[in-house]
Amino acid sequence: MSQQSLLILLADAILVIHVLFVAFVVLGLLAVYAGYFFNWHWVRNRVFRIIHLCAIGYVVVQSWLGMVCPLTIWEMALRAEAGVDTYSGAFIQYWLHSLLYFTAPEWVFMLVYTAFGSLVLASWFVVRPNARLC
Repeated sequence: MSQQSLLILLADAILVIHVLFVAFVVLGLLAVYAGYFFNWHWVRNRVFRIIHLCAIGYVVVQSWLGMVCPLTIWEMALRAEAGVDTYSGAFIQYWLHSLLYFTAPEWVFMLVYTAFGSLVLASWFVVRPNARLC
């Protein structure tokens, strides 16, 4: 495997991790509220809820500080090192990018992240996690 192929593979792996992180945050909140209505006990798991709250909390603080996500930085650096365009690639890669990287002013992202983070925080009061960690 050439160095360029390895760098592209690593960049693609980071992109997949990034998409999975976003899916965890978004689908996790949907699951919490759905779990409330369908009486799913696992959505009250304290460890899951702490990890979920910390994940969106990190995104919110990062946006307030005007920071770029480290996963984005690493992926772009690997693609640049490989000498390829950030948005070119396979079909899956193109669509994953389309889901994650869209253009809007920074204040829009900050507002969306803050609103979503507020919904996650509110879920702690609407769908209370178990008192125990497990």
